[in-house]
Amino acid sequence: MYYTPTRIINLLFKCLLSLSLLSTYSNAGKMKIVEEPNTFGLNNPFLAQGSRLQPRVTPGPVSGPAHIQRLAGKCFSYIESTYKYEFCPFHNITQHEQSFRWNAYSGILGIWQEWEIVNNTFLAMWMREGDACGNKNRQTKVILTCGGSNKLAQVSEPTTCVYSVTFETPLVCHPHSLLVYPTLNDKLQKEWDEAEQAYYDDLITKQGYNNLLREIFEDAGFLKTQKVEKPNTTTTLKKHDSLQKCNEDARKQSEEIHRLQALLTQHNIPYDSKPGESGHYYSCTRSVMVCSVLTCLNSSLCEQISQRVH
Repeated sequence: MYYTPTRIINLLFKCLLSLSLLSTYSNAGKMKIVEEPNTFGLNNPFLAQGSRLQPRVTPGPVSGPAHIQRLAGKCFSYIESTYKYEFCPFHNITQHEQSFRWNAYSGILGIWQEWEIVNNTFLAMWMREGDACGNKNRQTKVILTCGGSNKLAQVSEPTTCVYSVTFETPLVCHPHSLLVYPTLNDKLQKEWDEAEQAYYDDLITKQGYNNLLREIFEDAGFLKTQKVEKPNTTTTLKKHDSLQKCNEDARKQSEEIHRLQALLTQHNIPYDSKPGESGHYYSCTRSVMVCSVLTCLNSSLCEQISQRVH
């Protein structure tokens, strides 16, 4: 078969074009694998934050000194090694691993719960009920210290799954900025004054005084309440459905009382005796006769029950 020069040139051009396209597709494939963003795992930036981090509980109410409450709604970041920490006062604290690994860690280290109060002073903020960590949940103690600006200054893990965070802020530089007493309303301040006076007068112990203070702090919303509702042990009386039912029950009770009175008379037990008379007696009111008259046929038991009644 004979090929003209023009045809040969066309064939060569087509071959070169095919090789060029093949090379382009091959290179494009390789680049796609390398540069495609990580869309797997908890650290996926294309997922909504709510779908990545699921809190176990809702944060507690904003409380404490009014000037500290101004931090609510703000968040502060801190990067240490390959981890980024984000602290949102009165909300939560989270940890995010800065990695391209498909399963890079991102989790909640604690959710705002309560203050830690020592010597009439707000010492730290407790973030509890974070993500599971073995058989317990992660929690974080945030210590407030004086600083030139609002920022996270240090993060550590003194014990497994319990974190310690230092938060610097100019809001706590005044020596009285974290005192508890001034933040209380008039009613709770009065209760504290009364507890202080009772302790000074030795009317209550140190433990009793501390218990009263805790109740005051709980009422103020600074501490989570530890009060346990006691079950209602009040005896519920049987209600009558109708007047006819009520009358029927009254008739049966009256018949039972007459029967028991006859039984007492048969055994020579005076049911209308008064205390101090000779012999065994039993004050047979309607309420106790039905329950105990047969037991009182035994003289020794009768005397014991009689003593309880009187």
